[in-house]
Amino acid sequence: MRSRGRPKKYRIVKVDPKISQFSPRGKPGRPDEVELKMDEFEALRLADYLNLSQKEAAKSMRISQQTFSRILKRARGLTAKGITTGTAIKIQGGQYVISSHQDPIQKPQNRTDTK
Repeated sequence: MRSRGRPKKYRIVKVDPKISQFSPRGKPGRPDEVELKMDEFEALRLADYLNLSQKEAAKSMRISQQTFSRILKRARGLTAKGITTGTAIKIQGGQYVISSHQDPIQKPQNRTDTK
């Protein structure tokens, strides 16, 4: 059976996360898990870490501002659930493409290369 509706566009993600999972400490056993998709991670990074407006962030991801707003709302909800209930947060999946173009407004990273 064919899927209904319009196919999802690929989201543009500028940064591959260095860490793909956050797990709570001090909780016995294996915690439950919420899945934060890559576009949701990117929305959090742009809006909350880089403090871009939704319009600027949506342009960076090449999606509409309304779509960005929905993605950001879901990402914040999943992150809040993970933090408040002691659930592991796993970053993976979704319809995305990692862009090779650097973000002109990206915060500089503190890197120390040891060779």
